[in-house]
Amino acid sequence: MALVCRTVAQLAGISLSSLGWVLSCLTNYLPQWKNLNLDLNEMETWTTGLWQACVSQEEGGRQCKDFDSLLALPAELRISRILMFLSNGLGLLGLLVSGFGLDCLRIGERQQDVRKRLLILGGILFWTAGITALVPVSWVAHVTVREFWDETIPEIVPRWEFGEALFLGWFAGFSLLLGGCLLNCAACSSLAPAAVGPYAAAERRYQRQHLEMINTHLKI
Repeated sequence: MALVCRTVAQLAGISLSSLGWVLSCLTNYLPQWKNLNLDLNEMETWTTGLWQACVSQEEGGRQCKDFDSLLALPAELRISRILMFLSNGLGLLGLLVSGFGLDCLRIGERQQDVRKRLLILGGILFWTAGITALVPVSWVAHVTVREFWDETIPEIVPRWEFGEALFLGWFAGFSLLLGGCLLNCAACSSLAPAAVGPYAAAERRYQRQHLEMINTHLKI
């Protein structure tokens, strides 16, 4: 029973982490970090992201333009680029490392200590990737809220609001954090001492049969 719970936790953790990594990559490149609707021309919607600004019209047309200069960008966008790239890289590294530590793989099945360390390292990498994804998204959201309620700006000036990419980034960060927690819990649960006594052989035989059954289902 303990082996089944550990395997389920590992698969759930790697699935959540994979989803979070894919969403963080999308968040990095989507231009909908901030939205702007003009009162003078309600048929146009302006969006801006880390790499480009776009204008969309109700007729279906859309034009985007990359930012010309990195130094001309606000500080939150410059640093967000670095942090999002770091999050994407750490998430990919976490997938590679933790993938070799899963119990459902037959690679290195006799080296259980190594597999446990790989799972723990993968969980830590996912934690770091989740934090580095949440920081830039939350920072841009904080600046957007501060500028929206800034009383020194005249009321006739349009205000930027939250874009869809911010919510996607929050979901990606929390998915990476939760996936890393599940992987570390699964790794810590496997640190218990092996069974001893007359039931040790039966326990090991049951574990081998369960792993073979999981591998058969995965191949199907």
